Amino acid sequence: MPRRATRVKVLVMAGLLIAVGANAQTTTPAPPTPLDVKKGDLGEKVWNPAWDLIVEKAIPPAILSPVVSRDVARFCPRFSTMNDPDKRVFWAYFFQALAGAEAGLNPRTRVRHTQPGAAKIDKVTGVPVRSDGLLQLSYEDGKLYDCDFDWEADRKLPADSPARSILQPKNNLECGVKILSNQIIDQHKPLFTRTSYWSTLQPGRKSYRIFAKQMTNPPAACGSHAPTLINKTATTKTVQDEADATKASH
Repeated sequence: MPRRATRVKVLVMAGLLIAVGANAQTTTPAPPTPLDVKKGDLGEKVWNPAWDLIVEKAIPPAILSPVVSRDVARFCPRFSTMNDPDKRVFWAYFFQALAGAEAGLNPRTRVRHTQPGAAKIDKVTGVPVRSDGLLQLSYEDGKLYDCDFDWEADRKLPADSPARSILQPKNNLECGVKILSNQIIDQHKPLFTRTSYWSTLQPGRKSYRIFAKQMTNPPAACGSHAPTLINKTATTKTVQDEADATKASH
């Protein structure tokens, strides 16, 4: 990466951190999931640390409460004793793992379900439901959970255009936080249950096992002893690479 581009990206990250700090909420990038590391090693696009900040800002106080401690104990044993900033980092990591299992960390992933029982008509678009973006959501979800999806504007754009509101990481992730909050706070359901919105959070499914593999490197504050070859003190690989490049330039 050209030195100038690297410095610009580092400055952008610094700006994001300052901007968030101005809102009196401490946020930091989450550690990398195994998929993020693998894709980085292969030179492919990886999780953007700016997405961590989007999640951390979107997390409502209720999801930081002790009520969810039991649900996340497998992956974050110390959740109940962690401070709020560390809890937000955990949730950022959680959504990175979820996006890895759902969309391979690719915000432009689009899937049309054709199997019996899943090929339903989207009540907003009027066509068979498609799952879009990092968290594989639909326009109908946008209506149900009051998300920033604009089908009338998006229908005029190419199907895989990153300008589509549903494919924009910020909109997709913020909607995902609302869906999760609705499940575990409003409906008082467990985080991992056979009726979870995402099949990746339904124990017993193959996709759940894929998700669980991505949860083996949670933030160090979680006190998890899950076996992993990843440095638990590292941030997302993109941040680490930029930091290394900056040091080399001086």
